[in-house]
Amino acid sequence: MASRSNFSSSMSYSVSSTNQNGETTTSGQQTSHQRTTDENGHTTVRSTNQNLGEPAVESTKQFDSAGRELNGVENGATGSRRVQDISDEQQAQNDRDYEERMEEEYAKREGGA
Repeated sequence: MASRSNFSSSMSYSVSSTNQNGETTTSGQQTSHQRTTDENGHTTVRSTNQNLGEPAVESTKQFDSAGRELNGVENGATGSRRVQDISDEQQAQNDRDYEERMEEEYAKREGGA
């Protein structure tokens, strides 16, 4: 019998841009969630949150088939949060990519794109 698993993923981002005295300030946040459920009904949820200009924060939680959070005894895994350490160059590229996506989204909402 073939094993079955379910997977779902979502991503959202928001942006805010203000212009005061000719200076534009942009802020934003990106959030993603990935959920995988195995053939036994155990679910793993991975979440990543990142504010514009800050490191990404990742958390992982696991649940049994009844929806109870596992404390790490069964799989050796625990819910965890960590700050991802990346190079300054990679962070700068991530920031540029993120700002570009935010500006595009902002332009769409304002009817400019």
